[in-house]
Amino acid sequence: MKHIALTLAVLAAIGGPAAAQETPDTGDDSDISEGVDLLSEGARRLLRGLMGEVEPAMRDLAETLREWDFEGLGIEDLGRYHPPEVLPNGDIIIRRKSDPVPPDPPEGEIEL
Repeated sequence: MKHIALTLAVLAAIGGPAAAQETPDTGDDSDISEGVDLLSEGARRLLRGLMGEVEPAMRDLAETLREWDFEGLGIEDLGRYHPPEVLPNGDIIIRRKSDPVPPDPPEGEIEL
């Protein structure tokens, strides 16, 4: 993944300033357009090669995520907690809500 980001950064650094510069009119636009075409083709081939390397890893990741069991992580469990609080020192606290207090039994009844 670092290789992809580095490659894209290098291509952007090379292509950005070159496109912004004005070149003097020498009357030889065919060399420039041929160079741009070659750079474009090289970039396309590079990105295709990178995608060929990354694609199998992404397929493996997707397959692994399908195998995981997320049944125990129900949305209803979130109701047991207060919203997260961020403390001044950067710590994040997620407090559990207290269990509801059962009502007092009516007078005259004995709880068994």
